[in-house]
Amino acid sequence: MKIILTSEVSGLGAPGDVVEVKDGYARNYLLPRRVAIRWTRGGEKDVEQIRRGRKIREIASIEQANDVKAQLEGVQVRLKVRAGTGGRLFGSVTPAEIADAVKSAGGPDIDKRRIELGRPIKSLGAHQVSVRLHPEVLAKVSIEVSPAK
Repeated sequence: MKIILTSEVSGLGAPGDVVEVKDGYARNYLLPRRVAIRWTRGGEKDVEQIRRGRKIREIASIEQANDVKAQLEGVQVRLKVRAGTGGRLFGSVTPAEIADAVKSAGGPDIDKRRIELGRPIKSLGAHQVSVRLHPEVLAKVSIEVSPAK
């Protein structure tokens, strides 16, 4: 099935890309999550609009991505969350919470969809998360998760 991506999907493409995927993957995963739309001849017009929007938001060059990477790696991010006994959290830390904490710590404004968690953060302490700034640039951000009083 031919689809048009509306959001970035790792291993598949970026917004505005027209890709061919298996029918089940599109029908059961991509379309219900609204990260893609079906390709039609009329939809081709939408592709150009999606690409223009992506260029405005996207980090354009590797140099710019490296500048943002240096800013991110220099920021101390502290996140206060509700926790129970033994340091376990009620739920887990989400990429949106991480993006807000980076911004409030004085770092650059980053898109929550660019934050890659290897596994969910469900405990107190220091954690590392990756931020994919550019297809070739990956920033590592240290996060200190502490209990909210």
